[in-house]
Amino acid sequence: MRTCDQPALGWTVVLRRQPVRILEGRPEGGYTDLFELICWDCGDHPDLDYRDVSSELQRIRGPYPIAAGVAAYDKNLKLNHERLSDSGAPADVGGGS
Repeated sequence: MRTCDQPALGWTVVLRRQPVRILEGRPEGGYTDLFELICWDCGDHPDLDYRDVSSELQRIRGPYPIAAGVAAYDKNLKLNHERLSDSGAPADVGGGS
């Protein structure tokens, strides 16, 4: 059973096309040509607009061109996996673009 505090479908990180804006949890105004990394384990949530998350989460989110986004996705997964393996707690993945 999952609670409302857990990500749907078992995902913990996703690279998605960056919406122009999120209003009431839904993309509004189309999408940009850039991508953003949403990491549940870092404390992010896909229903939040970029402007509504902390500067630390903004740094993790990007935005990224697709190749840099894929690299950031891979790095985030590896860092979180290593940290969870070592301590059972989510990793602190600062990064930057």
